[in-house]
Amino acid sequence: MTGTHGTQPTLRDVARVAGVHLATASRALSGSKSRPVNSRTEALVRQAAAELGYVPDQMARSLRTHRSAAIGVLIPDMSNPVMPPLVRGAEQVLARHGYTTLFADTDNDPVAEAKRLGMLLSWRVAGIILATARRDQPLPVELTASGVPVVMMSRKVDATTVPSATVDESVGVAQALDHLIGLGHRRIAYLGVPLWTSAGHERYVAFQHIMRDRGLPVPEGYVVAREGYSERDGESALAALLADDEPPTAVLAGNDMMALGCYAAIRAAGLSCPGDISVVGYNDMPLTDRVDPALTTVRVPYFDVGRRAATLLVEALTDGDALDHSVRLTPRLVVRASTAPVRPCLPQDTGQSG
Repeated sequence: MTGTHGTQPTLRDVARVAGVHLATASRALSGSKSRPVNSRTEALVRQAAAELGYVPDQMARSLRTHRSAAIGVLIPDMSNPVMPPLVRGAEQVLARHGYTTLFADTDNDPVAEAKRLGMLLSWRVAGIILATARRDQPLPVELTASGVPVVMMSRKVDATTVPSATVDESVGVAQALDHLIGLGHRRIAYLGVPLWTSAGHERYVAFQHIMRDRGLPVPEGYVVAREGYSERDGESALAALLADDEPPTAVLAGNDMMALGCYAAIRAAGLSCPGDISVVGYNDMPLTDRVDPALTTVRVPYFDVGRRAATLLVEALTDGDALDHSVRLTPRLVVRASTAPVRPCLPQDTGQSG
């Protein structure tokens, strides 16, 4: 269907057919969270847009703002299994609102990050989604101060108000620990991902806080933060603990790759999982239900994190002043075969005086 004069339909045509104000039609189609319309009005506007075949006029928007109809997304490492659902979630939302997504992989290299960011800004992207931020990184604040809309995805920066879409890591750690404690485990170790990421730091702190809150000891050496995320990091960290006089009976790994590395260390020591040591991963990456034993892990809704990050940015680009809040999603423990009750023959320190 065409517009009022046989041309491509415009937002004004959509508003006319739906019987609403132009600004209302704009908010309905953008999915604005700061100034939402009621569900009936949104349905009317979307139906009118579908009947007219309306497509957002990104070229006109670009001419008004002097920015392109593209969003830059900086990714630290596309080979990381958590990245594909993150970027898929973000891209779906951006595409629905007429934006082209430009992805750039920095390979966790600050120099490469600066170059990729400079390239995206030279193309006058409308906004930036950062999945690369370190906790002490000034970049998000600097970009915001320069007038570039920025949202952090799956990461945060310390002591800033730059908006982000992340996960409540303390909830995931608490679910994992309560599961292991319910199985009778008391000697529980944590093998964590790097502390320079917000997720790594939050999991590290939450583990110690929750263990003490549950009245359990945290022996020296039982809490390890690695500089990498790999199977090798998990394997070497657990191998060192298994050589101790009182090795742990359960391990919470900072991610699923490290958890699989724990499997290797357990086998190399002539032990079994979960017979001798229970293992819990974090993220629920693809195929963790197909390994042997199937991995108990904390499922992080990365696809939804990506969608919410993109939605925050779209709201800011639509409403102008909407980029003033963050969102935190809730992870969920998925219990599989890598955890079991502690063996009665293994003495357990309850951590409580009797």
